Amino acid sequence: MTRIAVKWRPPLWMVVAGTLAVVLSLPIIGIFFVRYMWPVIGYREAVWVAGFGVLAATFVLGWMLWRILLRPMTALRNRASGMRAGRADALDPLDHYGTSDMQALGQSVLEMGRALRGREAVLRGYADHVTHELKSPLTVVRGAAELLASPALPEAEREKLLGKIEGAADRMTTLLDAQRTLAQAQEPAAAGTARLSDVAHDITVVRDGLVPLPVPALRLVLDHLVGNAKAHGANHVEVGYDGVLWVQDNGPGVSPGNRDRIFEPFFTTRRQDGGTGMGLAIVSRVLEAHGAEIALTPSDAGARFEVRF
Repeated sequence: MTRIAVKWRPPLWMVVAGTLAVVLSLPIIGIFFVRYMWPVIGYREAVWVAGFGVLAATFVLGWMLWRILLRPMTALRNRASGMRAGRADALDPLDHYGTSDMQALGQSVLEMGRALRGREAVLRGYADHVTHELKSPLTVVRGAAELLASPALPEAEREKLLGKIEGAADRMTTLLDAQRTLAQAQEPAAAGTARLSDVAHDITVVRDGLVPLPVPALRLVLDHLVGNAKAHGANHVEVGYDGVLWVQDNGPGVSPGNRDRIFEPFFTTRRQDGGTGMGLAIVSRVLEAHGAEIALTPSDAGARFEVRF
């Protein structure tokens, strides 16, 4: 996750207070200047010099307010418009943030934009995949229904076709439930912490620690990662937390050709066994909702996932 480089910026209250102080002090300074310079350079000349001084100070003050407040606000507005238009550079940090408040607002806008773009990508991906994923079980149901309409169909074949219909219905239900879970995983989540050993049941905890995830989120992440490991042949899973949450299994690992796709919704190598390809996508979305990222990292044996906060 790209974050704004934190630099010291004056808070907004300091900018407002400084502006008011300058606005109040300029007339007073002008009056004192005319009062004490009048005998030296003459009244008219002192008034002209004071007037030009106030004008110059006002110009400098206006430029500073433009640079500190107006320019970043305009840039953020343009970024928001760019997010709506789908521009690729809309999520890049700005070159300059005038105040610390604007810097924090900019980070919030970036995170909101990423969250919205991620949800849009999921919905678009679901729309692209759902037809293909549901087409097979629907074809089975339609074909079985046509065969069941035959009065001469033997009872054994009838039972077999009914079993196919039930299997196809279960497959569609599983896909829809997975999609609902994925949508719920992207909702804003409450913050919290959980001790790894309190949640990691039936898993070897190599290094215990207080993970910056609430109990439900941590349990969901571990359940999916461990279930995915066992589904691919692993019989031993280790977890630990040392500032980074990691999960290591002794399974066959992930092939190089699949490493870049394992977090995509509906991508699975176990389709014939009923896999939906939604488990790792759900894990990724849950962690994104909590400001964390998951990655598949190199391992000597098996698969190793690391979660960074």
